[in-house]
Amino acid sequence: MSKKFQQRLQQLESNYEKLVKLKNKPVEDNNGIYKRYINPVLTAQHIPVFWLYDFDYTANPFLMQRFGVNAVLNAGAIKWNDKYLLIARVECTDRKSFFAIAESDNGVDRFEFWDYPVVIPETNEPDTNVYDMRLVQHEDGWIYGLFCTERKDTSAPDGDQTAAIAQCGIVRTKDLKTWQRLPDLKTKSAQQRNVVLHPEFVDGKYAFYTRPQDSFIEAGKGGGIGFGLSGKIDGAEVDNEVIVDPKTYHTVNELKNGWGPAPIKTKHGWLHLAHGVRNTAAGMRYVLYMFVADLYDLSKIIYKPAGYFLAPEGEERIGDVSNVVFSNGWISDEDGTVYIYYASSDTRMHVAVSSVERLLDYVINTPEDGLRSATSVQRLINLIEKNKALAGEQKKSVV
Repeated sequence: MSKKFQQRLQQLESNYEKLVKLKNKPVEDNNGIYKRYINPVLTAQHIPVFWLYDFDYTANPFLMQRFGVNAVLNAGAIKWNDKYLLIARVECTDRKSFFAIAESDNGVDRFEFWDYPVVIPETNEPDTNVYDMRLVQHEDGWIYGLFCTERKDTSAPDGDQTAAIAQCGIVRTKDLKTWQRLPDLKTKSAQQRNVVLHPEFVDGKYAFYTRPQDSFIEAGKGGGIGFGLSGKIDGAEVDNEVIVDPKTYHTVNELKNGWGPAPIKTKHGWLHLAHGVRNTAAGMRYVLYMFVADLYDLSKIIYKPAGYFLAPEGEERIGDVSNVVFSNGWISDEDGTVYIYYASSDTRMHVAVSSVERLLDYVINTPEDGLRSATSVQRLINLIEKNKALAGEQKKSVV
């Protein structure tokens, strides 16, 4: 082994150690709902050096990268053995994605990947690509991972190498290391993405939040976010999808929408995080929005504030697919703290920290969308007049 080889390897490992040990700090300015953090929590640079390089000098004398990683994004999340775990989508330079688990002691920084990626067993029809896993601890005792499995559309015209079919793959585990593959979810929809498993039984059945769509990219006639039940999880099949949250003209989710992570149970209802998409001259814009569903009727939304909850800001707007935020993982701690993990522009992972109390306040007490400019103006006037009246009362009390 040459001295240059050793020096380069030491520098690579030193750079990695500095990055993963970097302390994260909240952004000082915030909206009172959540605190963003300055640094991303996972990036392509967080990939361990021994994943990327062959350390055998005789096989790799120039210490070149032998395995390329393009991005780390769209991570599911879970609290496990007092550690904050993200099961991230790692996208290689060859466009294939796989899952890998990174852990942190505090949930906001120093995430380090486990030594090996997650091995997902294949079905009889192998996946071309897998991505965007939602993790849920179900009351049946298993931890389930629901993810998008993509395969080539063999019915596409000759020469079309872009057409694909997306379905919901299902795995389960007891230790997050050994995964059992179950049959893909069956529905009457042509394609399925962003499917989430509810953490509790509903009338003794497994409950699924779905997103029916006509094609790989476009939701088409798919009317929004759906909900349905299956009598079993091994060979799960939803016969009837009820649209819970429809696409709505001139809103943040007019083009399509989909569930984020599994909901958080609160005394006021099930707290949900979702993504909404609208089309612009610069392409599709993804934002996050929230709502609360009834505790007992999961298909009934009882609170839904107007507009987006979180949108890309600053450098978050730049990446492989710009102007996008996406979340499929959050963790609610026993003390009520909520860690919201979101990806920006299909490139990197971030965290925003809030609490169940704050999120409920936001969802319940923020006015809903009036669907017209005039109603937005009136909502603003009401707030202005209220604040002017309060300021006048405070002024009188001081005198």
